[in-house]
Amino acid sequence: MQYNFDQLIDRRNTNSSKHDNNRVMFGREDVLELWVADMDFPAPAPVVEAIKKRAEHPIYGYTFPPASLYEAIVNRLDRLYGWKIKKEWIVFNAGVVNGLYSAVEAFTQRGDELIVQPPVYYPFYGAIKNTGRQVIHNPLREVDGRYEMDFEGLEKLFEVRTSFPVRTPRIRALILCSPHNPVGRVWTKEELERLAEICVKNNCLIFSDEIHCELLAPGAEHTVTASLSSEIEQRTITFMSASKTFNIAGLATSFVIIPNDELRQRYIAARAGHNSGNLFGFVATEAALTQCDDYLEQLRNYLHENYKFFREFINTRLPQLRVAEMEGTYLAWVDMRQLGMDPLELQDFIRNKARLALDDGYAFGPGGEGFQRFNLACPRSIVEEALLRLEKAINEL
Repeated sequence: MQYNFDQLIDRRNTNSSKHDNNRVMFGREDVLELWVADMDFPAPAPVVEAIKKRAEHPIYGYTFPPASLYEAIVNRLDRLYGWKIKKEWIVFNAGVVNGLYSAVEAFTQRGDELIVQPPVYYPFYGAIKNTGRQVIHNPLREVDGRYEMDFEGLEKLFEVRTSFPVRTPRIRALILCSPHNPVGRVWTKEELERLAEICVKNNCLIFSDEIHCELLAPGAEHTVTASLSSEIEQRTITFMSASKTFNIAGLATSFVIIPNDELRQRYIAARAGHNSGNLFGFVATEAALTQCDDYLEQLRNYLHENYKFFREFINTRLPQLRVAEMEGTYLAWVDMRQLGMDPLELQDFIRNKARLALDDGYAFGPGGEGFQRFNLACPRSIVEEALLRLEKAINEL
């Protein structure tokens, strides 16, 4: 079927985190919301119909993921990425962040160190700090508006720590964002191989957040980190969900794939008592993974056109700003450092002068200062209105 992503849908008064909390989050009601990473598009029709059909049965009791859902995940990963997994490797969670917390608790001890590559998805910091672990930064390198991993810096981090006394905390894991939120990189197979080689050599686990793996620009190709080799597969914990791609985050269902039997049992033990998803989340995820390829194709095209429109507007009318190349996700990473504002001044300008609700770059860690993240998963008229507000505010400086 044909989807109309230009359609404006009023999400106010639906308890939307993105639209119903403006005064609390931004101090005013009249901001235009392009922040939280969910989409202002309806979920695919097969997902809606599957939920309606299940809702017709009047009992919504305790449940478990059906065999057909495991099969849908196994088949999709093989079809899209050539990664052949077993259904026994799959463990369900309420969300990727919940799953990440469980991984940190399962595979590290209080005081241990975990590497992140900022600027990066800020809940990674919470999963480390809130569990009593320590954050180690290996910042991305920006080269002409495109970001790269700093492999030399990563190797030095391990070298420095292996020279310390035994009592010194050790690096136990690296949290990888692939595709990378917020900078929009889709890491190449060669980049992932080099990263994995360093981690394997240093006995470091990889926690790979691949929730955006299906949201790709034309020509981009996602490589599942764990699919690189059997050795890497045994040291990688992969986090996925249909929530970003098919806009079902409120149904709180995700899954983690752990090929290593010992690690999987430790993970299951660590998350005992945690929610493993829910009835309608299972139904929606299965429908999304098995019946919605046409939706995904149209969505990708629309998101890319949104990005092209956004980039062209900024390049021609706001040359003080610079947009990172968006190979994946639907999140545009915009460099506003030429405006000459410190992070709090920029935050105030965006909220109170441009009247936009965005994600402040400094929240993503070192290297994010002076940037703003725009969520482009909305009708193009909203993208245009956001740009016009921003242009007016900048012209009044």
